Amino acid sequence: MAEAILQRIAEGDQDAVQAALKTYGGLVWSLAKRMLRNQEDAEDAVQEIFLDIWKNAGRFDASQSSETTFVAMIARRRLIDRLRFNQRRISADSLDDILAEPADRSAQNVQTVVEAREAFKALDVLRPEQKQVLQMSIIHGLSHQEIADATGMPLGTVKTHARRGLIQARQHLGVGSADSKKEVAV
Repeated sequence: MAEAILQRIAEGDQDAVQAALKTYGGLVWSLAKRMLRNQEDAEDAVQEIFLDIWKNAGRFDASQSSETTFVAMIARRRLIDRLRFNQRRISADSLDDILAEPADRSAQNVQTVVEAREAFKALDVLRPEQKQVLQMSIIHGLSHQEIADATGMPLGTVKTHARRGLIQARQHLGVGSADSKKEVAV
């Protein structure tokens, strides 16, 4: 019976896993395909969604909603999280595009490429942990908390690496004075 699947998962019933995939696989797959751009992203998202369902099955309350609603809500939240992450992330390809010669060679595009190359070189002089934090923040668009979660560093350490890395990069680029160091922020 479909109404008991989440409770069975929470109790550790191995057969409930297959029942959940059979019952809710189509729903989760259709939501993922509708919200995400490509099949590969959708497949990855479906796996993550079912992992979330396994982890949260014990939180299901039949008096609050149906199992289908509970599963759809988890799927929707996970898909929105994934969309937000993808929107904030700048792919390595786009960084390569920025550093490549511009096709139209307008003065602004050439200036942007020159500045991007100088900034990229400035990152290379930083300590590895400073470079890692700044790349995750600037290139991938992660917040300090997200960087702390991803790297296992304390939040204060992430902020310190970001601040010191920016100051050192600015010094390497010859930008700013001692007074402007106080204004540096990621």
